Order: sequence, then C-alpha cells, then structure tokens
Amino acid sequence: MARYTEAVCRLCRREGEKLFLKGERCYTPKCSFEKRSYAPGMHGKMNAGRPARQSDYGKQLRAKQKVRRVYGIYERQFRRFYGQALRMRGQTGANLLTILETRLDNVVYRLGFAASRAQARIMVAHGHFLVNGQRADVHSIGVKVDDVITVKEKSRENVFFKNLREEAEGRTVPTWLARDLTNLTGRMLRNPERSEIDGNLSEQLVVEYYSR
Repeated sequence: MARYTEAVCRLCRREGEKLFLKGERCYTPKCSFEKRSYAPGMHGKMNAGRPARQSDYGKQLRAKQKVRRVYGIYERQFRRFYGQALRMRGQTGANLLTILETRLDNVVYRLGFAASRAQARIMVAHGHFLVNGQRADVHSIGVKVDDVITVKEKSRENVFFKNLREEAEGRTVPTWLARDLTNLTGRMLRNPERSEIDGNLSEQLVVEYYSR
C-alpha cells in the first residue's frame, strides 16, 4: 500500500489551516504552520496574503482533499468509502463522515490512546489492540456499536502504554465512546452524530465533487 512520505505540515499549509496531523506538537510554537502559514511551493510565500479566487470545482476539490488528509486516506480508498456511503440510507455526506469516524484507527485516536491518527495507525498495525478480544491489526476496519477495544496485555509492558494512562487523562473523549483508563479499554456506545464530528469539514462539497 502507498504511503505519504513527505512532510505532513505541507498538507496543513496547502489547506491554509491546521489539520492537527502531528498531535500535540500542533498545539505548540514548534508547529511549522505557525512559522510558515502560506502555501508550499515556490510561489507560496509570494502569494501570501492575497485572496485566492476559486471556482466551484476548486472549492469541491479542496473540501475533498481536506477530509482525506484529516483522516489519512488515499484517493482509491476514499472513493470506495464514498460508494459505500452512497448505498446507505440517509444523507451521503453524513454517512461518509460516520464511516471515517468509526474506523479503528480513528476510534483509537478518539479514545485518547494515541496523540494523532497517524500514531494510532502504527499502533494498530503493530497489533497492540484487541477488538472484542480478537487481535486487530488492520487500521481501516469499521468499529460497530458495543464493540470493545482493549490494549493487549503483553503490550502494557511497553513504556508507551505504561505512561498512557497519565497522558490520556487530559484528552477528552466524545460522548459516543466510553473509556476506562484503569483497564485501558474503550467501547463504542453508538454511531456519532454529525454535530459531534469536526464542523470544519464540508461533506456536501465532497458529495458535489463526486456527483459531477
């Protein structure tokens, strides 16, 4: 599977806002976006501060790219998720965001067991988590209502997980999830509502992009 190997801060600069792809670092002055908030490339600094004129297609494309980059998904997989959302009942855009939010890597991140989605993907791929008692090392699998995510017993001996309880204490958990830091477990109580998902994402523009 392809991997993005460039500096992720370039993605934030391209979208013109912080996407919080590096976790806690994004909240500090060390964040590259704080130093260079203009678009990457040879003309980025030159055009800094100038209002960019965008066509309807340009707005739809940027909205789609932003959602992809926030969740760390490549185009082929993202298009597949869109097709899945299209076949579901209800609003396609809201369905798409629900699918993305309930992926295992995102649930691990939302539970506060990882500082970023990228870190959550790595930890899942290394087999540190169990879903309903079964080893799960595919970060893209969908978590369902009442599924229980647990840190593997052997992994708790790792230094990272020994410090996890203290670090995760300050990370808030959405109301559609329940977390038990004592036992390092989490449970999905229900599907998230649209109001509980990032309000800066424009899912309707994503639907318009794929409906062209």
